[in-house]
Amino acid sequence: MAVLCQSALNLKLITSSSSSSNRNANPNPNPSSRLNLSRTEPPPVFTSVKTFAPATVANLGPGFDFLGCAVDGIGDFVTLRLDPDVHPGEVSISDISGAGKKLRRNPLWNCSGIAAISVMKMLNIRSVGLSLSIHKGLPLGSGLGSSAASAAAAAVAVNELFGRPLTLTDLVLAGLESESKVSGYHADNVAPAIMGGFVLIRSYHPLELIQLNFPPEKDLFFVLVYPEFEAPTKKMREALPQKLTMSHHIWNCSQAGALVASVLLGDVSGFGKAMSSDKIVEPRRAPLIPGMEGVKRAAMEAGAFGSTISGAGPTAVAVTDNEETGRDIGQRMVEAFLKQGKLKSLAMVKKLDRVGARLVSGHPI
Repeated sequence: MAVLCQSALNLKLITSSSSSSNRNANPNPNPSSRLNLSRTEPPPVFTSVKTFAPATVANLGPGFDFLGCAVDGIGDFVTLRLDPDVHPGEVSISDISGAGKKLRRNPLWNCSGIAAISVMKMLNIRSVGLSLSIHKGLPLGSGLGSSAASAAAAAVAVNELFGRPLTLTDLVLAGLESESKVSGYHADNVAPAIMGGFVLIRSYHPLELIQLNFPPEKDLFFVLVYPEFEAPTKKMREALPQKLTMSHHIWNCSQAGALVASVLLGDVSGFGKAMSSDKIVEPRRAPLIPGMEGVKRAAMEAGAFGSTISGAGPTAVAVTDNEETGRDIGQRMVEAFLKQGKLKSLAMVKKLDRVGARLVSGHPI
């Protein structure tokens, strides 16, 4: 009981009406300062900034649309600068490189542009124009929060350029505006992309976010296997059941609770068990990804504590507490995708990203 009570302290509730602090946000915001933000345009403190936002794993089995985490080492970069050639109060997308060459450069139809415009409106930016370039490190439709990473990096870039006046919740709301136009109004990717670590969405109206701190002394590795297959979020959402049985509702609620408890306790084995126990969403989505069931079995047989679909897929995710074991698990999952689904795939072993979207570099005015 003492251990559980101590772990219960590893939560931080962040709401749309409360303050929060980190490297991307005003450390001491209050309702009156927010009102001032809508009236007073803050001056820029940089001429240009470069930001990074990590990939994310959403849902984690039974945590559909309310639980996600950030993973280290892969993600998107955004470079933002003051541009006298852009009309004041507007943003222009100058370049898109990497895995996003198919993306539109119209900021009104690009997730980075939408998030950047949302932050500019929050700050009442009218006297300067901005241009941004995007380097996509995440493939589109991968189930790794590609659109959320771009939105998070852009939102943080604008906030940094003007001296970090906004809160974490403000930034997540800007990212949500982008996500709602791309894949739906859900924050289980964009919240951890901005905040890092594990994030639970307690409420959407108003937005209430709970950071779940996985113990830093514990090891947690995510085995991510991305097959050459497209699984559009819209199509995967259409596969969801319209009605639920009470037994499935009770089961998934209990597994989601076990998932959260395991995160707080640093119990990787319990985390994997709960992650693998979804009876509502994954059973509908897994058959749409060739070989997924065989890939999950291969992961478990290779020693994974659990395996499921990352986000809407097609990436499969498994968890372990050992990096070398993770590489072996990934190889077995790659082999299963090829054998069971006739799909080539790429395996990565990544740690939990505890930082979230951040400033990489900046040129002060």
